[in-house]
Amino acid sequence: MRNPEATQVSLSRRQLVLGASSLAALPLVGGYARAAPAHTFKQGAFDITVISDGFLTLPISIVAPEASPQEQADILRRLGGSADTVQPRANIPLIRSGQDLILVDNGSGDKFQPTAGRLSANLAAAGIDPASVTKVVCTHAHPDHIGGTLAPGVGLMFPNATYFVSAAEWQFWMDPNYRTTMPDVLHEFARGAQRDLSAVKDRVTLVKPGDDIVTGLRVLDTAGHTPGHISLELAGGDGLIITGDAAINPIVSFEHPGWKFGFDMQHDVAIANRKALLERAATDKIKLLGFHWTDPGVGYAERKDIVYRFVPAA
Repeated sequence: MRNPEATQVSLSRRQLVLGASSLAALPLVGGYARAAPAHTFKQGAFDITVISDGFLTLPISIVAPEASPQEQADILRRLGGSADTVQPRANIPLIRSGQDLILVDNGSGDKFQPTAGRLSANLAAAGIDPASVTKVVCTHAHPDHIGGTLAPGVGLMFPNATYFVSAAEWQFWMDPNYRTTMPDVLHEFARGAQRDLSAVKDRVTLVKPGDDIVTGLRVLDTAGHTPGHISLELAGGDGLIITGDAAINPIVSFEHPGWKFGFDMQHDVAIANRKALLERAATDKIKLLGFHWTDPGVGYAERKDIVYRFVPAA
């Protein structure tokens, strides 16, 4: 018997079922010729470097499943997509705080789409030794966010790091009975999450909203994309929020925050948290950093009529 939480997730996964089948049918995109150069900026006492992990290819029917054909065509045009697909970037923040070097998510590794998994090469290009990373914070346990935990044949990609994972996220994905408590379409995600999370089980710290990773770097509750999804808020100036996948797209999430996204697991929760996040960011002029936004993914939410628009940081 499925527990009530699992049933809630299952009932909200129709778009994920469609999305998984669409991803399987996508042609492989050619090699990722050149990543965007690392983007650096200061945020209070923190030094931020945004490193590219490459990009993904997703059907527009997953990115904007509630859009009309005309709206989908316009979104494709504005995102530079083609053949009914878009190529969302993968922007990974690296935060220097005193003696700590903190990575937020670790990308796809070699375990997802072939145009992603460029983090290791781009860290090397930026002169950053993976052994120098002291903390890795996981916004959630989807394969494009934690698939880089294990390096091919060499164990942990970041061998000296402590790992920080939402307690709710850990509990959800590490369920030993996932084959009966989760819908079939989540089984592959669960196997991958258990592989990567189990690899760091002896060095993991489970966190909850309100906890600090370090002083001035606080965990925010942005559940909905996954049951334990978190974002991170950095102190200093007007503030910075690293959103993870709480707002997945710089057009759709801002201009249509009430639309469902195909890979959100709890649609109503995700929509409510997305709206609250954007409203707060627009009101308080908080800088945002989004994982899948046009690189380097840094900008602001600005009110436009009754919704928002994304304004890249200067």
